[in-house]
Amino acid sequence: MADLATFADVIVPIAIPDLLTYRIPREVEKEVQIGQRIIVRVGKRKLYTGVIVRLHGNPPKNYQAKGIEYLLDETPVVTREQLKFWAWLAEYYLCTLGEVMGAALPSSMKLASETRIVPLPSEELDTATLSDNEFLILEALELQKKLQVDEIAEIVGIKTVQPLINSLIKKGFATTEEELRHRYRPKFEETLALEEAFKEDETLTALIDELERRAPRQSDLLLAYLREAPQMDKDVAKVALQKKAGVGATVTKALIDKGVFRLKRREVNRLATFEGDTRQSLELNPSQQRALDDTRKLLQHKDVVLIHGVTGSGKTEVYVKLIEEGIEKGGQVLYLLPEIALTTQLIERLRVYFGDEVGVYHSRFNQQERAEVWLKMLSNKPYKIIIGARSSVFLPFQHLQLVIVDEEHESSFKQFRPAPRYNGRDASVVLALQSKAKVVMGSATPAIETYFNAQEGRYGLVELNERYGGIQMPEILCADIRREMARKTMRAHFTGFLVESMEQVLKNKKQIILFQNRRGYAPLWRCLTCGWVPECERCDVSLTYHKRHHHLNCHYCGYTQQPPLKCKACGSAQLTDVGFGTERIEEDLKEIVPSARVARMDLDTTRSKHAYIELITAFERGEIDILVGTQMVTKGLDFENVALVGVLSADQMLRFPDFRAFERAYQLMTQVAGRAGRKGERGKVIIQTYDPDHWVLRLVIDSSYKKLYEREMIERKGYQYPPHVRLIRLDIRHKKQGVARTSAVQLADELRAELGHRVIGPEAPYVERVNNYYHQQILIKIERQASMQRFREVFAATLDRFYAVRENRSVRVVPDVDPS
Repeated sequence: MADLATFADVIVPIAIPDLLTYRIPREVEKEVQIGQRIIVRVGKRKLYTGVIVRLHGNPPKNYQAKGIEYLLDETPVVTREQLKFWAWLAEYYLCTLGEVMGAALPSSMKLASETRIVPLPSEELDTATLSDNEFLILEALELQKKLQVDEIAEIVGIKTVQPLINSLIKKGFATTEEELRHRYRPKFEETLALEEAFKEDETLTALIDELERRAPRQSDLLLAYLREAPQMDKDVAKVALQKKAGVGATVTKALIDKGVFRLKRREVNRLATFEGDTRQSLELNPSQQRALDDTRKLLQHKDVVLIHGVTGSGKTEVYVKLIEEGIEKGGQVLYLLPEIALTTQLIERLRVYFGDEVGVYHSRFNQQERAEVWLKMLSNKPYKIIIGARSSVFLPFQHLQLVIVDEEHESSFKQFRPAPRYNGRDASVVLALQSKAKVVMGSATPAIETYFNAQEGRYGLVELNERYGGIQMPEILCADIRREMARKTMRAHFTGFLVESMEQVLKNKKQIILFQNRRGYAPLWRCLTCGWVPECERCDVSLTYHKRHHHLNCHYCGYTQQPPLKCKACGSAQLTDVGFGTERIEEDLKEIVPSARVARMDLDTTRSKHAYIELITAFERGEIDILVGTQMVTKGLDFENVALVGVLSADQMLRFPDFRAFERAYQLMTQVAGRAGRKGERGKVIIQTYDPDHWVLRLVIDSSYKKLYEREMIERKGYQYPPHVRLIRLDIRHKKQGVARTSAVQLADELRAELGHRVIGPEAPYVERVNNYYHQQILIKIERQASMQRFREVFAATLDRFYAVRENRSVRVVPDVDPS
């Protein structure tokens, strides 16, 4: 029983392989529970927020257990079901529970440990041993009592103070101290309530008359309050009331001082609430109704159902019906989307039906907002529906009934860094199975692995082959760049065919989406004399030119520099940009169609919190004629007035060195094509290419996903790629190229001794050096029927032997299971 337990096994958010055991102080023995947060000390000084996962009476065998420093929660904030899910993630994705906790729990729910420098009594010490700068730091410490390193640097005006601080500590003049800082704090606002003495009609009328004569501004505030609270029975937010009355804080203070208002304070929700009336459920067309009926039947004996529906077929309406049924049974629904941009449109659509039952969770929320969603999900009135990106799988659901994974094929569901490198789609299936819930996936271009599972009978399969409202699929045409270059009809990076089509669409007051899967102005800055190209100082890649800030940027590590005026190889001053990205397309359009209103949607223009929704809303309202974008514009967005979609460079997608290149190219082009002609007239899609006869382009034109699937399955079986095998990629990293290569060869040889031909490599990846680390990669192919548990045991034992060699201890080995 918990009240008799004397020790607790604890997860701390750091990458250590084992749980840590701590002693439970007697004063909290009866209060501790699994899933509570606690503060524990790791090492001599460092404090961390931990989560209790087990209570018992067994002291650790290899070390003396430290005591728990603080118990943070009265009740658990992590459920037992979540802990079970965390354990699966750590096991399957070859990472630690601490890394899973770091990704799962909002940062504001993990108390921050800050190191401060504290002066020690120095009467008996000889300050003559101190340098001038050390003495300056000591004076600052004795004046302020405790300071952080950056605060010391600012006070004394020295950039690099850490060596000086280390010297002071070594000489006995100072020490370090850990302090905890609460990151999550509830949000409060001040409110105004009318005092009881003025709630009588006669008294109130007399007060208003007096204020109108002597203090009209105060009268305005009082009347504004009465409009907001005609029954005089509620508190009204002070700042909002002042804004409506057009008065400042001094007017409010005067009425508080007169005893008219009482100032109060209340906790408020940081999260947006729905304002408006909800409508009754929508009506489905016959195709949608058949898809819904088929899905219901399959869910009776299948845990997962895939809805393969063409773009614009109305899958969302089918999802709404399934959501209704899920919450009518008293359950909760998780609606997963690959991209934050999609949530902005979908939130409004679902709130029309479900109002404030809909919650939202994604990475654009700040940590305080994420914590509020988390705590709301633990409350007596949790959200019934959560819309979010992949991190939503970590939320504490109480009665999960259904998981919907929309656009399930998207690579955005995969976490690339840091660990756990999980796939939100795959993880959601396990979460649903553990919660006894069902999963519905949807896509017009399913991932090959997902469609394979459906063909093999592991998943149910429902087809939805008609566009909603009887709208025809868009007409897809290829524009031959080679031919137009020969005829000299190209305008900048646009074929004459695309330009003529754009002009006609704009004349008809319709909108255009242009897709270019490369941001920036130009991918290269090149010397015209010798061909030299400036590269990143920290990575083996060329720098991309961004014209707006006149910078060369590295898209791998963020390094930035000014474009050089002279070639570093030959000294020539003839340097120019080469190629084109979304920024250049935006600029070219202003010359080609000067009257058009052009906007750009890529990582550079959507960094701020509300940038997505502002762009999407402006496009929906017709305030933008042409939207230029990267992959963001391909993902499930629904615009009524788009008549033309242009794919500006299909060839770079088709030539990407990856076994999924053709699948991804087909998905991207089909998805962006699906944005055209979703309401009213048939849309048009123009794909610019040097190879209009490429087999993938022909399948895009014919909307023939099944032929793509059949061809890819033959290729992948021959070369042993998923779905025929499981892939695990090991990334070996070190700051020295030779060490990275040598250690990778050693690790591959040890793994090959156990796993044989399944181990391939090592070899350098396409970009070998990133952020001053050299990379080598080992690929492991595991048969689908083979035991993953056996592989995990072999991998763990091999890694232990590898790190037992002293020279390998500075090498990082990063596993990625099911790399995307």
